[in-house]
Amino acid sequence: MLSRLMTNYEETAAVILFCIGLSTLLFNRNLIKKIIGMDIMDSSIFLFLASQGYVAGRKAPIIAEGAANMDAYINPIPAGLVLTGIVVAVSVSALMMALSIRLYHRYHTLDLDRIVALAGKEEV
Repeated sequence: MLSRLMTNYEETAAVILFCIGLSTLLFNRNLIKKIIGMDIMDSSIFLFLASQGYVAGRKAPIIAEGAANMDAYINPIPAGLVLTGIVVAVSVSALMMALSIRLYHRYHTLDLDRIVALAGKEEV
């Protein structure tokens, strides 16, 4: 079992990073730490997708001189998914940071429990 984990170290690292990000997201009350946890989870997904798209001994799918056998190239779809995911992750992180700043200006705290309590007092 341990030898199998060591041969698939990219996938193992991705799972460990995902668990770290998920625990950060679940157990911290600070909004900035939650955003960082979500970014760690995003990075682990990108690492996993990139590791699945790589095949040892194959080249990038750039054909310069005529068509060659398709078995000589790696699959470009995971790389495209990673690039798209990075753009979406940066946009979501920027939006979450902007909303956190607005919440801080309104409630003077980034603690999620205190924000919920203060928001509940405003409704009454």
